[in-house]
Order: sequence, then structure tokens, then C-alpha cells
Amino acid sequence: MSFGSKIIDYKEEFLRDFDELLRIESVSADGNAKSREALNWMLQKAESFGLVTKDIDGKAGHVQLGEGGKICATLTHLDVVPAGEGWECEPFALTEKDGKYLGRGVADDKGCALITLYCLRALKEAGVEGVNTLRAIFGTDEEVGMTDMAAYFASEEMPDMSFTPDSGYGICSAEKGILQLEISNSNHNCELLSELRGGNATNAVPDKAYALLNCTESDDHQMMRLADAREGDFEFKYTIDGLMVISRGKAAHACEPELGLNAILELVDLLSSNFSLQSLGNLCTFISTNFHLETNGTSLGIKMRDSQSGPLTACLSTINIDETGARATIDIRYPVTFGGKEIIRRIKHAAEHEGVDVKILSHTLPLCLDETKPVIGILKEAYAEVMGEEPKMYHTGGGTYARKLGGNGVAFGPVFPGEDARLHNSNEGISVENFWKHAEICLESMYRMYIHND
Repeated sequence: MSFGSKIIDYKEEFLRDFDELLRIESVSADGNAKSREALNWMLQKAESFGLVTKDIDGKAGHVQLGEGGKICATLTHLDVVPAGEGWECEPFALTEKDGKYLGRGVADDKGCALITLYCLRALKEAGVEGVNTLRAIFGTDEEVGMTDMAAYFASEEMPDMSFTPDSGYGICSAEKGILQLEISNSNHNCELLSELRGGNATNAVPDKAYALLNCTESDDHQMMRLADAREGDFEFKYTIDGLMVISRGKAAHACEPELGLNAILELVDLLSSNFSLQSLGNLCTFISTNFHLETNGTSLGIKMRDSQSGPLTACLSTINIDETGARATIDIRYPVTFGGKEIIRRIKHAAEHEGVDVKILSHTLPLCLDETKPVIGILKEAYAEVMGEEPKMYHTGGGTYARKLGGNGVAFGPVFPGEDARLHNSNEGISVENFWKHAEICLESMYRMYIHND
């Protein structure tokens, strides 16, 4: 029996705490207050277990077991993306349904955060004598830029070995570059559109968008006929402000936009099929010309791939057009062997041609790790102890705290191959069986790091 199996002893108490943590609506896009509340909750819970804690300006913190030796750590985040629409249960609570745990943060990343805390508790209460310092580090704004880790590592040492359970199994050795841009036009130059809005997070495929139009009755009927023949789901309403066209899609993580259905792109494509681009304004023209319904950057001239990390992805995430101007955000994940400068240059060239501006919101460079790192060997052994086989190495388009670890950490779990955890989507969740299997792997991994002596 693995040491990791001891985590099951805490199941009943864990689930009560898990529900309490999920009920803190720590959406970092809404500001830091609720994320800080979640951090305070976590540190107070740790202190009730008799563990040592440290708060770094309310932006990050850690819980520690032992001292001396190497610094070994897990990194998880307590902030989440907005709930969005389409839930079959309360988003900000723990629901067990059809063999799954559901709730915003179950998989990304509150479930993993609480597991790491309970792993420290299990090690302490089992009386394990470690030779290293073991920390569970918690952040509060991973979903909106990871400034939490900049604040944390400004005062705390970088771990010698670490992992972040914020992706999938097996072990992630490469993460694509992440480029987030704003495309804008300060002048509201839409003859037809009075308003167009959609999306609520830059790192998610938008599942809803709407437009308000000033158009003729014949235009209305023609557009409705076109809508019937399209993949998207459209609804038409007559309001005092004009015709409202509502587009409904399917949310997904921006790193896998092909798994969703982009409500904004579907709406703009419908409008551009029925009206002249000039009547829709510069921003819609840019989108129609350079995106269509694509997720691979072909029309933008940035389609690319490599063997280490796969293809580039591009997601038009949010849009806001009203009388004050027009703005949209784009999330691009590019292969590890390519640079972002050429991608930016090509997008700026396309934007200049359509008369819109480009602003870089954030740019996170790719990560590619040497697979001979000691932490990778430890994680392989821990996984094999629980699962009976070694984990595979893989790459991701997601962005995790592994990028902040100076080459000393990787993403590892919690989602197993073949499971759709619906990250950044409604009904986010993990199967009960897999959730506790991850908990065992996590405890086994932390145990092995804690006692590791090379």
C-alpha cells in the first residue's frame, strides 16, 4: 500500500471543507478581495491543523512542514474564472452528481489546492520525519496574469523542486507561449451596429454574444434564413433599441479553442454574411477578415506548429462595441520553438490594414524542461506507485505556475487522459474516482519530495 492512500482517511472532513472553499466566489477578474478571502480561509485552516503559515501581502502565501534541506513545493491557485452560463448545479458549491464532483474550481484549481493542504496535514499527523522543507504555495490571480507569484518570489526562495497540479497527467515538460492582445478602435464607426458584446474572460472561448442592429425588415428576414443554415445557435428579439441578435456557443479553455464554439465569431460571421463590412465598422471588419471561424491563425498569417508542443491556437475571447468605441481581446498560444515577436508583427500589420490598434496585454514566454530533472524522476516513481505504470510526458497550451519556477518545476495532474473536466466551462468537474486517485498521487509525490536525500 502506498503512503498516498492515507489521504482517503480524511475524505469526510475534506469534503465539508471543500464545499466551504468553493462557496467563496474568488473570481480574480472581479478584483482581489474574494481571492484574498480564499487565501485567508486556507491559511486559517492550515493553522487549525497546527501547520506553519506565511501570508505575502494578501496576494500569495504558503503552508510549511519541516525546515532545512532542499525547498520542495507545490503551487496551486485559489482564484477562478467567472461561472458563465449553462450550469446544471450551483456553480459556487460542491455537488456530487452522476459519479462526479462539480463546481467552479473543482478541477481548476481549488480542489488541488485543498488536497495539497490535507497532504501536509497527513504527513504531519503520520509523524513523517522529512529531510527537506515542504511547502504548499497558494496564489490568488493565476487566471489574470500570475502577478501573485512575482510578489511571492520577490521575498521567498525559489523551490529546488516543485510541481503544480493545474493541468493533466502525465508530466508536462513543455508549455506554449501565451500572448494576449487587445484590438481596439476609439471611434464608434459602425453604421449598422449600436452595440455588440460577448465574452467575460480573455482565456476562455465565449459562450454568448449579442448585437443590437438598426436594419430594415427585409434584412431581418434574410439574416434569419442565413442563421438557420449555420452551426451556431441564434435568437432574434425586437427591442425598443432595435433588433437584438443573440448568439450562443460553447465555452472552453482558450488553450483548446477547437473544443468550444465561439459565440462572438459565429455572430460576426453571420453579420458579415448579410451586411457590408463597412457598415459593421473597423473592428468587425478585422475579425471577419482575419478570423472567420478559425482557431489556428491561418487568415492572420500565423499558423504554425512544432513537434515539441503542437500547433498554434488563436481565440477571440471578448468584444465590447458601444458608443464609446470598440475593443476585443485575443488569446494566442504559440509553439515552444517559435518567438512571439514575429507573431506580434504580423498581427500589427493586419490591424494597421483595417485601421485598428493593437495593445499587448500580456506575453508569457514558452517553457521547455529538461526531462532529466530530479523532480521528474520523483513524480514518475510516485505515479507508478499508485497507478502501476509510469506517466507519459506531454505538452500543453495552458499556462501554469510551472513557468514561474526557474526550470525547477512541472505541471502534474489532476486531470487524467480521456476525461473532460470542462475547464473554464459550465459543469466543471472531475469523476469522484479520479479525484481521489489524484489525491493519492499528490500525497505520494509530496511524501517522496519531503524525504528525498540525494
